[in-house]
Amino acid sequence: MSDLSKARTYPTRPYLAVSAAIFRGGKVLIVRRGRAPAKGLYTLPGGAVELGETLEQAVIREIREETALEIEPIELVGFRQAIVRDASGRVERHFVILPFAARYVAGEIVLNEELAEARWLEPDALSALTTTEGLAQIISAAAAKVAALP
Repeated sequence: MSDLSKARTYPTRPYLAVSAAIFRGGKVLIVRRGRAPAKGLYTLPGGAVELGETLEQAVIREIREETALEIEPIELVGFRQAIVRDASGRVERHFVILPFAARYVAGEIVLNEELAEARWLEPDALSALTTTEGLAQIISAAAAKVAALP
């Protein structure tokens, strides 16, 4: 576990994170987490906002780090709260996640060590996967934003 990961375990405050529903040719990029939190679940790529970054800068950086893709963030499409408690009820992890609708710009997927798999899927194919809570609603909202673009 990295020092940064350790600092986010049993935090003294929530951490702010971003993610992106990236669309390419009508399909959305879904990833499967390779480690905690949410190990094994399908979700959107993303991660923590660093000090001094705008939300847009953070989502561009996180997507590049996790997938090697270049994206264009369009608009925020909601929020999610991920609060994990241990067996004694203590907060082990606490993230507030701001998901973006985004367009694919360039690159081929190269996963980092945090992700086990990536797939470009039709948005309605999510029902066959075990996903993080609320993923289908976020992708639906993001698809509507992308579809409304000129």
